[in-house]
Amino acid sequence: MFGAAGRAYVYGVYGMHTCLNVVTGPPGEAAAVLVRAVEPLAGLEAMRAARLARALATRRVDRADPARAAARIGALSPALVAGGPANVAAAFDVTRDDDGADLLDPAGFLRLEPVPDDEGAPIVRAAQRVGVAYAGPGWADRPWRFLAVGTGEAGLG
Repeated sequence: MFGAAGRAYVYGVYGMHTCLNVVTGPPGEAAAVLVRAVEPLAGLEAMRAARLARALATRRVDRADPARAAARIGALSPALVAGGPANVAAAFDVTRDDDGADLLDPAGFLRLEPVPDDEGAPIVRAAQRVGVAYAGPGWADRPWRFLAVGTGEAGLG
């Protein structure tokens, strides 16, 4: 999170989930955006396969019944396959080893892609964060959740 802008900051949560952030500030300054959801535009089945592999590797209940796990993940709507920070990491097979990856490298496995010229830039709106009421007034109501409007159900958060 203290690295150069455009780098991945990947960390573990509760010893079982992985989260992906995009570093946004200058080196030495803590500044990053958590990738909370991604709308699949291509590669949906590969994302499902990665989610299943992660589930089988990390969840005892899924290892006990792989067919049930496959059916559960196979039944997810496209918006939910990479909906949620840990699901983003699982769907793209992001691991702690990807921490520090250059997300601006066009040849990188994990990278940010520009919006195609024919689509134009998405409209981005800010909203209150979700699930942080415990932070109290002044923090919980800050508009630090960003959504790409008009791109479907998923957005940037």
